[in-house]
Amino acid sequence: MKIIATGMNYARHNEELGHTEANREPVIFLKPDSAILKDGKPFFLPDFSQEVHYETEVVVRISRLGKHIAPRFASRYYDAVTVGIDFTARDLQRRFRNLGYPWELSKCFDNSAAIGDFIPLADAGGDVQRLDFHLDIDGRTVQQGCTADMLFRVDDIIAYVSRFMTLKMGDLLFTGTPAGVGPVGIGQHLQGYLGERKLLDFYVR
Repeated sequence: MKIIATGMNYARHNEELGHTEANREPVIFLKPDSAILKDGKPFFLPDFSQEVHYETEVVVRISRLGKHIAPRFASRYYDAVTVGIDFTARDLQRRFRNLGYPWELSKCFDNSAAIGDFIPLADAGGDVQRLDFHLDIDGRTVQQGCTADMLFRVDDIIAYVSRFMTLKMGDLLFTGTPAGVGPVGIGQHLQGYLGERKLLDFYVR
C-alpha cells in the first residue's frame, strides 16, 4: 500500500504558511508505509527536528484497483474514511525549500502518518465533501475544518492521481489540512474527530 497526500488544499492554511499563488492542479506527495501510526500507539518526537507540527486531515481508503479514473466514477474507488494527522518537521521543510531541495524527508519519516479507525462513508453521512472534522489537544480544540472548503475535491484528486499512478486496494489518500496547524510536545494527548465521533486517540512521547 502507499500513502498519497495532498498539500495546500485549503485556502486559509495556504495563507497561514505564506503560499499566495493559486494552484491549478492538486499538490501531491507520497509517504512510505513505514510512516503509518495506528491503533492508538504513541507518536515519538524525532531527534532530527525541533518543530514537528500536526496537520489534521480527512483520510480516504481506496477500495479497488484503478487507473485513469474519470471524476464522475471516482466515488466507486473508496469505501471508508477516518481522521489522520500528517506530521511535518516544519524546520526541515523550511530549510529544504529555501535550498530548493525536495522536502519529502520533512514529511515521510517513520510514524508521520497517524490514522484513526476507519468507518464506512455512509456512517459518516454519505457525502465525502460535507465532513466536519477537528483535533483536540489535551481537551482543547486546536484545529477544525470541513471538506466542503477543499480547493480540490476528493473525486478530482483521485482522478488526477490516477493519471500518473495506479491506485490499489488499501492505499490511503490524505486530503489536505485546514488552517490551524501547530507544534506538538511531549506528553500531549491528541484526539481526532469526524463530526462528533472520535476516531483518533494517542499521546506524544
